[in-house]
Amino acid sequence: MKKFRFPLIPVFPVMAIVGILAANSLAAGVPRMTKEELKVLLGNSDVVIIDGRTPKHWNFSDSEIVGAVREDPFAVFVWAGKYDKDKTIVIYCA
Repeated sequence: MKKFRFPLIPVFPVMAIVGILAANSLAAGVPRMTKEELKVLLGNSDVVIIDGRTPKHWNFSDSEIVGAVREDPFAVFVWAGKYDKDKTIVIYCA
């Protein structure tokens, strides 16, 4: 009988990237907000809301924040520069 082996090799780089980004954001003093704080900002033209969920999580979700822009979390360096740095940028992933 063959044993099924879960392909962990692709998971490790993703976990490492997420960990590094999380550590860097916390170390850099990136502010966090609650969902209640975000609700107050909805509809504000000075706020950009980015849905940064992985494709798997996005595809299986039945909800999203109205007005959020979907971006690939694995391509941050591709899309990050297209947003106005004078606006409040909110990225959510859960």
